[in-house]
Amino acid sequence: MAHTTIQIGSLSVIVGIGIDLVECGRFLDWSAFKKSRIFTKKELEYADNDNANSEKHLANFWAAREAFLKAIGTGFGDDIAFSDVSVVHNDAGRPELLIAGGAKAALKELVDGDARVHLSITDQDEYSAAMVVIEKE
Repeated sequence: MAHTTIQIGSLSVIVGIGIDLVECGRFLDWSAFKKSRIFTKKELEYADNDNANSEKHLANFWAAREAFLKAIGTGFGDDIAFSDVSVVHNDAGRPELLIAGGAKAALKELVDGDARVHLSITDQDEYSAAMVVIEKE
């Protein structure tokens, strides 16, 4: 399937694309402490509100983080903490990335200006996947 973007009056350039696939079951044995070191309070509350699918939500959030890091060409480390990238939901329920700290600095360095970050998350059975596209405006 082809996808075409048409913008009137401005031109944007894709500067990063990242994708990640994760097995949902990897989060089953994680302790509450380990989860709290990786995921934000809001993410954990969101996952806990749907207890039957809690691990699937955590996998979605993990895949989104990893896809973003791949899109900017880095990983978690000294300059980027787990808490620097998180998933929030807008009023319509659509997932969006909240980017702070070292991740925000790395994004600014990549685009050298304003950026749009697009996030798509999907899951099926025991797998979750996320894709991130970063546009420089």
